[in-house]
Amino acid sequence: MHPVFEKLSQLKLVPVVVINDVSKAVPLAKALCEGGLPCAEITFRTAQAADSIRAITEAFPDMAVGAGTVLTPKQVDEAIAAGATYIVAPGLNPEVVKHCQSKGVLMVPGVCTPSEVELGLSLGLEALKFFPAEQAGGANMVKALSAPYRNVKFMPTGGITPKNVSDYFAISSVFACGGSWMVKDDLINAGDFDKIKELTQEAVSLVK
Repeated sequence: MHPVFEKLSQLKLVPVVVINDVSKAVPLAKALCEGGLPCAEITFRTAQAADSIRAITEAFPDMAVGAGTVLTPKQVDEAIAAGATYIVAPGLNPEVVKHCQSKGVLMVPGVCTPSEVELGLSLGLEALKFFPAEQAGGANMVKALSAPYRNVKFMPTGGITPKNVSDYFAISSVFACGGSWMVKDDLINAGDFDKIKELTQEAVSLVK
């Protein structure tokens, strides 16, 4: 497996972050690191994503910083140039997957059906994002998919909360979960990094 996969597996939780203001990027990363979670998935939903990744990787070079909501090869190139070490997508686009593979970067595309899992396997992938997790059947669906696809590792994302995260980690095929409850938009926009640090510490304690 890819070394970044191993790191994410050890950390278990991947904060899914939307940054609208680049000046918030480094303080946010600091709060996550101090909270015990030196990783983040910076979503390409805003124009500030690449600059935020660049700022964080320069300030915290040991952090596992990835790019999320990556939909095109062009965005892959932008993310890698900014310092992203893994790429996450909501769906499985073979063109984007192959582009990531050609660059040697870990790609975790989204799936929620057996056919999509098999498409991932046909592309040589073993780490897949189960998305949108709660809306697509939750932990029971991950368990059902894990039965026939025993070599696949899943990262459920979408609707993960402190109340249900343990249900996912009870499944051996789950290597990590993506979540945004510790990095809510309103907390980031308000600059409440002490609260983010506190929520991160609480989140880490749930998965130890």
